[in-house]
Formats: sequence, C-alpha cells, structure tokens
Amino acid sequence: MFKDHEESTPCHTERLVGGTTVVELRGEIDLCTGPPLSARLDALTAGPFPDLVLDLRPVSFVDCSGLRALCRARNRVLARGGRLRLVTESARLLGILRCVGLGGAFEVLSRLPDGAVFAPHPGSAPHPGSVPVSVG
Repeated sequence: MFKDHEESTPCHTERLVGGTTVVELRGEIDLCTGPPLSARLDALTAGPFPDLVLDLRPVSFVDCSGLRALCRARNRVLARGGRLRLVTESARLLGILRCVGLGGAFEVLSRLPDGAVFAPHPGSAPHPGSVPVSVG
C-alpha cells in the first residue's frame, strides 16, 4: 500500500553562516520531493562562488530523484567556482553513492564544519538567519 506523502515530505532549514549557506534536510528525498528541492538548490547556487553545506543527517531515505538533485547542485556549484559539502554519517547513503559511481564526487563530512553549528537554547526565539521552509 502507498504511504501518505505527508510522511515523505522533507522539510529543510536554511541559514547563512558567514558566506556559507547551511541547509539541513529532513525526511525523505524522493520522486515527489526531489524536484522542488532541486529548484530550491538551483536558487541557492545561482550566483558566483556558492558555498553550500547540505546536512543530510536527518534524512531517512534518498532515491534516484534525490541523487539527481544532489548531482545537479554539485554540477552547478562547480561550474560557478563554488564549494558543496554533504554532511552525513549514514553508511547506507555512502554505500549508495559508491554503488552508483559517486563515491568520490562529493566532499563528505561526518559533522558540520566549525562555525556552521547553530543550536538554539530551549525556549529561545528562532535564530534570525534560520528560516524553516517546507519543500513539496
């Protein structure tokens, strides 16, 4: 049986830290959510020298549409002289990247780079540079 699309709709949060855009993705990146995510990543990589960190640690599933969105973002960043880093600890995702020949295509980190970490205090207002955005 098909599951409710609400469960697979990823959300993401964006924040600008210095000149780096940090995007935390959550949920599933699949056929339904990959295209809108790709459109958002296109906007984030439109200018010269984009510096983008995609935090994939909270992502539970990535299909070929998700891989396509990541590859498209990578190609756009490289064409504009920028940098793209993926943050993941998922052996499954790293294995998928290796299986499809993308094992060395991305700069992969196990944690956010220094200075890109933002942890709000409980009960505090959201960080002004942190904007929750629903994709899908």
